[in-house]
Amino acid sequence: MSRAVIFVLAVLVIALAGVIRVLRRKNVDLILRASLARRPQSGAAPVHIFFCVVDHFEPFWKNGDPGVGLERVRRWRERYPVIAGRHRDRGGQPPRHAFFYPAEDYDRSPECVELLAEMVRLGVAEVEVHLHHDHDTAAPMRHALHRYTRTLRERHGLLRDGAGGPLFAFIHGNWVLGNSGQGGAGCGVDDELVVLDEAGCYADFTLPSAPHPSQPPVINRIYYAAGARDRARAHFHGVDARLGVPGSKGPLLVTGPLAIGWKQRRRGVFPAIENGDLTGLNPPTPDRVDAWIRCGIGVADFPRWIFVKTHTHGAQERNSAALLGDGAGSLSALFSDLLARYNDGERYVLHFSSPWEMYRAVKVLEANDKSAISAIERFEFPF
Repeated sequence: MSRAVIFVLAVLVIALAGVIRVLRRKNVDLILRASLARRPQSGAAPVHIFFCVVDHFEPFWKNGDPGVGLERVRRWRERYPVIAGRHRDRGGQPPRHAFFYPAEDYDRSPECVELLAEMVRLGVAEVEVHLHHDHDTAAPMRHALHRYTRTLRERHGLLRDGAGGPLFAFIHGNWVLGNSGQGGAGCGVDDELVVLDEAGCYADFTLPSAPHPSQPPVINRIYYAAGARDRARAHFHGVDARLGVPGSKGPLLVTGPLAIGWKQRRRGVFPAIENGDLTGLNPPTPDRVDAWIRCGIGVADFPRWIFVKTHTHGAQERNSAALLGDGAGSLSALFSDLLARYNDGERYVLHFSSPWEMYRAVKVLEANDKSAISAIERFEFPF
């Protein structure tokens, strides 16, 4: 073999090793293995689609100016009720946007939260809890959640009352739920799931986090953490929510779709990661909607219900400009597509859901409450 051939082969091997490292860093190998190992069950028609957009809503993203933050919120306050008012599911519900607002940003401008609360009172939004923290410990996190959730409840009428205080859904602001980062960066609280459970968190909506390295190997499932709850990454092992089986210790983890986007190409060559993220650069399309449905996320042993939780960072101008527009790639176009193709009443029935309604639907299935299941399918259940 000539030196030239050996050199070319060496270069190819080095290049291939580099590609493999990049793919592993972005969890592509994990996603492929999970996709091959888990095949969604087929449910009897009609299949009910529970759809929700959760928003990592950060008005002070890269800018601490209260005026900029207010303007970003006002854009949604003015535009989103109009968009939601155009669309209704069979139960008459509009799509309610779930704003997960950062606890650490509340004091910068309580007016921002009140503008969101106005949309909640209009019936087109929900507000839940978002938190960025770094090298934190359990006690300060408990205090921050206690103060913030009671402020949302008492000052703005948000969240729901529970036996020990307000109930809330949660999104981790740095993706590293359960201290799943490196050396406490972006979190620091090993027993974060315990802290959340005790603080009133009924469900976590952080995942998927891919291509971030904090992505756990539990993919396209609604589940409970099965690892040691006092240790980091407890949610890297899970037990599925299952029909007729009471849930484990909370919070419930509701994951969004995660797959290889074979019809999406990075640099025109490499398949993209489909993680349900709605952005200006990667807007919702019919192909992406189909991919979300194919993930078949739901409660084990009840494939008739599919839960589709997408996410966005809607305060960022590059995203809000696309999502709040009227053309292709907008939320309005997404809702129209869902209603046109996944709401014929024979093969599919669409439910515009909130995080709370997704959680309650899972709990109904865990109880195998047939009358409540029927009531939800008829849009008659009192969530």
